[in-house]
Amino acid sequence: MIKFLLYYISRGYYLLKAIAERVALFGGSFDPPHIGHESIVIEALEQLKIDKLIILPTFLNPFKTSSSLSPQQRLELSFKLFGKIPKVLVEDYEIKEGKAVRTAQTLAHFQKKYRVKYIIIGADNLESIVKWYNFEWINSEITWVIATRKGHQLNSDALRKFMILEVSVDMSSTEIRNKQKKQTKEGNR
Repeated sequence: MIKFLLYYISRGYYLLKAIAERVALFGGSFDPPHIGHESIVIEALEQLKIDKLIILPTFLNPFKTSSSLSPQQRLELSFKLFGKIPKVLVEDYEIKEGKAVRTAQTLAHFQKKYRVKYIIIGADNLESIVKWYNFEWINSEITWVIATRKGHQLNSDALRKFMILEVSVDMSSTEIRNKQKKQTKEGNR
């Protein structure tokens, strides 16, 4: 009887997961979040067959040592920019962890609740993607969605399955931070 019960419990788990919401994950520093990120989200919602798109501001990007804005500021700005878009959920999972969180950990976390179909990345990430912790496992689990970015080639040879998301807004958080620094310097003269 116990074997019978365990069989149906385990089958029920897979049945529940099969009907769970299909989602895309879009993580990043969002330092700061901007209209380029927003255009990626809007385009992804139009192109992908998903029930929800989850925005995940990092506590700290594993490849960086700091960010200009605090994690809480970036989370608040992400809520302001993305929070009113239907089917978008801004999650504080990585920020709550209080440390740099690798994509593999985040994917495993959200796979417990959702059918994670896609991970959205900017084309600039392709240069170092094979260096991501547990890249092979991530690559076997999802379809990559690559948002185009001016000046970055689309070398997708390492990716098992991917699709291109054409984004026409050419803006980066680095560009915004550099402009802010320049304005601050000019204002202090």
